[in-house]
Parts: sequence; C-alpha cells; structure tokens
Amino acid sequence: MINQRASGILLHPTSLPGGHGIGDMGPAARTFLAQLQAAGQTIWQILPLAPTSLGNSPYSALSSFAGNPLLISFDDLVADGLADSALLDRLPGNGPERVDYDGVAAMKLASLDIVAGDFLKRSSDDEEWGDFELFRARNDAEWLDDYALYTVLKARHQGRAWPEWNALYIARDPIGIGEARHTLSFDIKKVKVQQFLFFRQWMRLKKEANQRGIHIMGDIPIFVAGDSADVWSRRDLFALDERGQPTVVAGVPPDYFSATGQRWGNPLYRWDAHRAEGFAWWRRRIARTLETVDMVRIDHFRGFESYWEIPAQEETAIHGQWVPAPGYELFQSLRDAHGPLPIIAEDLGIITPEVERLRDHFGFPGMRVLPFEWGDHFEPWHYDPNRYAAHSVFYTGTHDNDTILGWVASRGGLDGELGQRIRSYLNTDGRELHWDLIRFALGVNAELAITPLQDVLGLGTEGRMNVPGQPDGNWGWRLKPGQWRDEDVERLRDLTAAAGRLVA
Repeated sequence: MINQRASGILLHPTSLPGGHGIGDMGPAARTFLAQLQAAGQTIWQILPLAPTSLGNSPYSALSSFAGNPLLISFDDLVADGLADSALLDRLPGNGPERVDYDGVAAMKLASLDIVAGDFLKRSSDDEEWGDFELFRARNDAEWLDDYALYTVLKARHQGRAWPEWNALYIARDPIGIGEARHTLSFDIKKVKVQQFLFFRQWMRLKKEANQRGIHIMGDIPIFVAGDSADVWSRRDLFALDERGQPTVVAGVPPDYFSATGQRWGNPLYRWDAHRAEGFAWWRRRIARTLETVDMVRIDHFRGFESYWEIPAQEETAIHGQWVPAPGYELFQSLRDAHGPLPIIAEDLGIITPEVERLRDHFGFPGMRVLPFEWGDHFEPWHYDPNRYAAHSVFYTGTHDNDTILGWVASRGGLDGELGQRIRSYLNTDGRELHWDLIRFALGVNAELAITPLQDVLGLGTEGRMNVPGQPDGNWGWRLKPGQWRDEDVERLRDLTAAAGRLVA
C-alpha cells in the first residue's frame, strides 16, 4: 500500500485506444503509463482482468484466475516474433469508439488459435518454450489445467453453461474427464499457450508501470459466476444441487434504490467447506491476484461480514435473509499466508457497524464516492473535505457511476438545485466544473484519490462505463487516440502537486 497522499486514474485496459477493436496491453498501454507518470499519478486502477462471458462484464467472469485473451496485443506478438504480421490484416481496425465484443472475439480468438497452434510447433530448445513449460509447472495444478479443459469443453458444447453439458462432464466423471483430456489435448494446450501469452505481456506491462513509480490497483469480485471454471472444478465449495444449479444465490435486499432489491444470481459459498480446507481456494485466489497487481479492491466487502441469501427459486431479492460470513477467519488466514494485505474495501451502500469493525480490524481503507457523499439533500457538513478518514480512498466516481458531469446534468444541470449548491460552495461559474470537482477530490483528507479518466476529460453520460442492472450495452467505452491531451496531463499534474499528492 502507499502510506502517503497520492492519486491515480481509473481506466480499464479495454478502454485504451489503438489495438484491434479493443484496448490491449500493447503500445497504447505503454503510452498511457507515460502519460500517468507525466501527470504525477501514482496509481493505475483497473477492473478484473478475467475472461468475460455473456454481457462482457469482468465481474461475471469465466475464471477467477485466468486472464482475458482479448487483451493480448497482436502488435507485441508480431514484434516478439510470436505471430506473423499477416494476421494483423485479419483483425478489426483501430477506429471503433466502442468495443464490439462479439466482432472482436470472433476475429481475435480465431487468430490467437493460429498463434497458439504455431507456438506448439516450436522447438523445445526455444527460450519461449522453456518459459511456457515453467508457466505450466507453476499453474497447471492450481487452476490452469481445469480452466483450459473447461474452455475447450464449453466450446465443444456451443458455449452452453456447464450444467447443460454431457452428464459425464457435468459430474466430472474420472473416466470421461480423462478421455477428454486425451482426445482434446492439443486444443487444451492451445488455451494454455494463450494464458501464457497473456500473463507474459501483462507482467511486462506491470514491470514498466512499477519502474515509472506507478502502482496497479486490481479488483476482485467477492462472488464468482455460476458458469465458470471455478464452480465447475470445485462444486464442493459452492451451494449447488446435484444438477449443478445453485440452491441459494447472492444479491442485496430492497432499499431506497430498488423496491425488490437486486438478485445477482451468483452461487453462494459453502463457507463450511472453505473453512475445512483452511480457505485454501481463497489463499490461491489472493496469491494469484497479488502476483499481477500491487494492491486490490475487493468488491462488495460487506458480504464478508454477512451476505444476503436468496432462495434460487425466487425471482427477486425480497425474500432473502442475512447470513453471517466468516470474514475474520478468512482475512486472518490470508494475512497469515501473505502478511499485511494491500486491500481496499469497497464498503459502499448500507454499511453496518459490524462491517466497519471488520474493515478496521484488518486496517483496510474504505471508499468514499463524491456523488454518494454529497447526495441530493443539502447538508453543509457533506462538503467538508476534512471529514474523511485519512486511511481511505476518495473517488469522483467508479465504473458503476455516471461521470461527474453526467451526474450533475441528471440533477438539473448547473442551474438545478445541486448545480447551484456546488457552484456556490466551490465558488465557480461551472464552465470547467469537472476540474473544480477534481480539485476538490484531490484536496480531501483521504490518503488516496482516484479519478476515472472520463472525468478528467470532462465527458458526460456518453463516457459512462456501466449502468448496474442494465444487461446490455455496458463496458464498451474507449479512449480516442490523442483525446487525453498534453495540456490536460499538465493541468492534472499541477492540481496533484497543489494537493500534496506527488510521490517522490
């Protein structure tokens, strides 16, 4: 963790410019790192790097351990001699302002299949081959074997969820699984090559970030998708019936925002089974994540104190109940394994004193988000920049929020009640309201301040990354080449310096 005043930018790699229809880990990512450094930023916050499925949400992924192959840079593969330059002609161009996930996946995965097949023909004396074998040795038993087999079997079942597969594979019958590993071995190895290439590029990018003095903040969803390699390979750790369907699912109860609550549908953990194995699955999950990032935000932290359990047959979250979770045992086990944990607790929403005690017991900073803090009802103390705990992270917005300008516009704009209050408090005419609000965020008492790049650019709702509860049309926003201008980089650095957040 960074134990001093610092700041950073929230931008998922899919939103980077360049690449081939989607942001990736190639040249544009390195340019972005240079801009972060020039802007005096110390943190690059990203969303989960996991492979996505329907809806393209990184919070409902096919694996908690694997990387998203769509983020692999073909420009870097060609530069490294791992792909033929002719493959670039088969990929989407660099023009789209939003990610067309279906189109990108169809063309990019087909090309990656060719790259992986060619890689497997390399000589065993090749240096990259030795690195690949080392990657397998370190990861096969923990997650790679199961993920690769799951991926191939899912493709063989036309993308259907694993409870709809052949019964032998659903039950992980040893004979059936053994035969699949044998007959599908080449395809399984190609999936492993893709994961090797992903982590090869990502760790190289992380190294450059760290050399520039930039720490990467990752993200872990508390729950995992039911249709995932995690659940398929470890059914004993989740509340499932004999068909592999969840008996109870995750969500949150009815509140001010929703009369029926939110039924997320993720299978819930069998915490007794996790406790019986000494939280080994969680230890591996945290260890893997902390190999790839420097610190990590844990989504829905309150679920480690107690979680809202909804019977799977219920269509809404109304008829659920709070069930205690073993948060103290879990985090103590993780701390025993890894030492001090560089974790940020996403403690938004209705948080109880019990959740705060769990957070504070382990010294995890919590989160504060400007639109939630200022709200729709005027209270003068809401605007006090010194009221936030120093050991916390202050955001102008998250991936789930509208941009700050979109938020103000949705509340009546500059002439609405909220806009007038903000202009009065900040003593501004509102012509550069996003900079006024960023200046406030950088000036608060919290040690860390994070700003989505869309807010730095002064974008409205068109720059929003995700609308919770909306199943389609999310996660597609992209930065245009040259959109983050040098003058904006310099201005952010000046504000960062004025707020005492430049880290030597």
